[in-house]
Amino acid sequence: MQYQTELSGIGFSTSPHTHPNTNPTLELAMTCPTAVSANAIPATGTGGVRDSLRTLILRGRLSPAAAFVLLSSLTVSFLAGSAAPTPLYPFYQAQWGFSPVMVTVVFGIYAVAVLSALLVAGRLSDYIGRRPVLLIATVTQSATMLLFATADGLSSLLLARVIQGLSTGAAVAANAIAPALGTASGGILAGLMVQFLPQPSHLVYLLLGVVFIAQAIGMVFMAETATPRAGALASLKPQFKLPPAVRGPLLLAVPALVAPWALAGFYGSLAPTLVRGLIGSNAPLLGGLALFVLAGGGAVSILLLRHRQPRIMMAIGAAALLVGVAIVMAALSYHATLPFFIGTTLAGMGFGAAFQGAIRNVVPFAAPQERAGVLSVIFVVSYLAMGVPAVAAGYLVARTGNIFATAYEFGSVVMLLAVLALLGVVARRAK
Repeated sequence: MQYQTELSGIGFSTSPHTHPNTNPTLELAMTCPTAVSANAIPATGTGGVRDSLRTLILRGRLSPAAAFVLLSSLTVSFLAGSAAPTPLYPFYQAQWGFSPVMVTVVFGIYAVAVLSALLVAGRLSDYIGRRPVLLIATVTQSATMLLFATADGLSSLLLARVIQGLSTGAAVAANAIAPALGTASGGILAGLMVQFLPQPSHLVYLLLGVVFIAQAIGMVFMAETATPRAGALASLKPQFKLPPAVRGPLLLAVPALVAPWALAGFYGSLAPTLVRGLIGSNAPLLGGLALFVLAGGGAVSILLLRHRQPRIMMAIGAAALLVGVAIVMAALSYHATLPFFIGTTLAGMGFGAAFQGAIRNVVPFAAPQERAGVLSVIFVVSYLAMGVPAVAAGYLVARTGNIFATAYEFGSVVMLLAVLALLGVVARRAK
């Protein structure tokens, strides 16, 4: 699950190279008219459509509200695209005959690509402008959807995921709820389309491709808020910084970072296979539903707890992870579908609260000029936690052929990490 979240409670974005008091979405939405002459616009035509078009061309830019909506929709569509392959993994596996470990490799390579783009290109827009970066990333995403739709084997699927991850990491920086909604909508949308419409491995990608093209056209009319300046090549060098004041809080928060991201990686790669074994059905909708429930739970918790203190948010998140995963494991033991989804919902709520609470417990200890480097370290921990354990789980499934046994082992580790996260909250409070 791909959550590039803005921590609205303390007013900074988790883009690793964004100033802590900058909201990229709001910043990009602050547009201004251009000096296009009204005489250049024909006066013919009637109705509101003509007036709207005349206003758009005259100003040359989207209104602030329209730009805000466009940028929010970018976050949703990028992450929907990243989640779209999830319910299709069993289809690909059956069609092309690769093992469960390769399913998780396909997922994990996306996480590595996103992380690489975040670390390398995170500051590029500060030097060449935000609109060019977003425009290139969106056009690349539309091309990637075509690559997914025409994929004919594992190699093309891997290539599509790498390109998708790079473009997503370069583009996504928006509010805390939209990423979760994007991941959830992508999983359920793909599941519905694969379940009920023809061409299961094509239609969802073609639809998303059309959306990306429309968004790219919209960005042509969006104002640029960053003044291009020299130093673009130097900005590609990743920043890593862990000041002494941050080390203790980060060490205590690591379990609250690793546990939710590892769980998201498992659901994003192996949930369709797990649900198919649980219910005894090959319905693609069910695989997408599991990811939808997990991500939706994360969105709800972020919305409900956004004004809570970071320590309380992290404690609630860790507790929800612990209880939710325990319910999921019990449901797997008894092949109980409803408790499985109830536990998944609770675990998803733990994901959102634990991750955001962890970051909000760490970043304030860094000085403003140090936060980019600290956030880069947090991203490395989080994305490696999403990709590496998922690949390890795929290896275990391929070796044993028992996804339930792997799920128990995986769940046990997540529960242990949740307990450690709770102990970290207690230790931090005692200081």
